[in-house]
This record gives sequence, C-alpha cells and structure tokens, in this order.
Amino acid sequence: MTRLLSPNLLRTLLPGLSLAALLLAIFYLQPRTMSYFGLNLLLNLAVPIALATIAQMFILCVNDLDLSLGAFISLTACITATWLNTTPLLGVLALLACIAAYGALGALIHLRNLPSIVVTLGMSFVWTGIAVLVLPTPGGAAPGWIRTLMTLKPALVPFPIIALVVIGLVVHVGLMRSAAGVVLRGAGGNAKSVARAGWSLLRVKVTMFSLAGLFGVLSGMALVGLTTSADANIALRYTLLSIAGGILGGGEFVGGRVSPIGAVIGAITLALAGSFLSFLRLNPDWQIGAQGAILILVLALRLLISAREVRR
Repeated sequence: MTRLLSPNLLRTLLPGLSLAALLLAIFYLQPRTMSYFGLNLLLNLAVPIALATIAQMFILCVNDLDLSLGAFISLTACITATWLNTTPLLGVLALLACIAAYGALGALIHLRNLPSIVVTLGMSFVWTGIAVLVLPTPGGAAPGWIRTLMTLKPALVPFPIIALVVIGLVVHVGLMRSAAGVVLRGAGGNAKSVARAGWSLLRVKVTMFSLAGLFGVLSGMALVGLTTSADANIALRYTLLSIAGGILGGGEFVGGRVSPIGAVIGAITLALAGSFLSFLRLNPDWQIGAQGAILILVLALRLLISAREVRR
C-alpha cells in the first residue's frame, strides 16, 4: 500500500486526478455534458490549446520559455485563413518559412547566449505585425479540408478525444521512448554531458524550436478549422495557457523535465475551466482567474508531495 501511494506515483497521477475532479464537477452541474454531443462541445477548443501546449513543452524541455507563442499561432492562423485557402502553394511555403524562422530563433538564442524570454517577447511584436499585414481585419475562411477534419464525427468517440489521445501518444513515443528523444531531453537536464558525448547543442536547440514551430503551425490551423476565420489577435492568450498547461501537466522550468501526456491533460484541464465557470453562471472575465487558481492549487499539491518525498 505504501508503495502504491509513493510520492513519485502521486506526482505522476496528479494531472489526471485534477482533470477527473474537474470533469466530475462539470458532469454534476450539467449532466447533459455526459454525452457524445456534450463532450464534443466541451473538448473542441482543447485540441488547438493542446497543440500549443506541446509546442511550449518543447521549449521548456531545453530550459527556455517562449513568450511569443500566442502571437506566432495567430500569425499561422491568419496565413491559414488567407493564403493557404486561396493560394495553397504560397500558404504552405509561408507556413514552412514560419517553422524555419522558429528554428533560426533557437539558433540565435544558443549562439549568442541570449535570454529566451527577452528574445521571444520581442518576436511577439514581430509576429503580430506580420499577422496584421497578412490579415488587416478579422476575416478569411478555413480551407475546406481543415474544416472537414476538425468537424469529423466518428461513430463512437468524439473526434477531439481521439485527436488529443493521438497527439499525446505520438509525442510521448517520439520524445520519451526514442533514442533521439533521450538526447533532446538530456540537453535540458545536463547539457555538458550531452556535449561531451559528441552531440551538437546547437542542433538540439534548433530541433526543439523547429518542433515548437511545427506544433504552433498545427495549432493555428486547428483553431481556424474550428472558428472558420482568423485575426491577428485570435490566439494571444495561448502563450500563458501553453505555459500553464505544460507546468500543470508535470513539466518544470529547469532540468528538461516534461511530460507530453501530462501536457495534453493540463491543456484539457485549462480548456474545461472556462466551461466549469460558465455552468456556475459566473462572469466570463473570471475564467482566466480560475485557470490561474487551478494552476496554483495543483502546484501547491505538487509541492506537498515533493516535501513528503524529501521527508521519506
């Protein structure tokens, strides 16, 4: 019994337990959500948030922090709703250029030993400016194939659940179970050892930032598929949501400690927090506060578990 309740196990289960508690509260307040249609509505917007959280997780894995992610996702959403819809080739090239730019950003941070917080904060204004040039006013339209994908209705399980499970498992296998993933995570945990083993820290940094760019692009595309339009500020709040989701899911700011499945669970929890408050009939302005309160509560529980582990 003591082994089953070990601090390590409790810390691993904490994100899932937090999500379960929130879901039970929502089901209690609104029983109709315990249905195919209800779960589909609840979790639809969790897909782009989960993709954004995975993008931030890659940055956290190398001990950096990205304060431009929300602006970047807004830019990719604008490109998706305009160029990708009207001139697909130009849109694809633009999105690939965005991913390449993110990789170059990682190289700049590493080569010049710059603080990622400062660099990405500055880049947030660049991304927003480009987004305004691409789409000066809200509008555009989702490409038909993206809209079709995001509104799929499988027979038994709602599409958002399938998508979230696939995202979590694919990234988990790639980052946590592969040889390349060990090196990428090792650069955040012990960069000197990775360098002594002959691996290029520059390549690791560029790879992680490029992966973050890729998932940022996917997040923007998924968001447009759900909203059917875009604007230059459509995903600005995703910056804080992605950081909170990564930490809520068991990630840490240092040491390369991340959890892809936990990050997805954290993103779902934050996405559901707004619905929970809506069912309580509270002002929508309180939603961000509730998400912060949930994060603080879970972190407090994690600290208690860690303190218990130290005492043991």
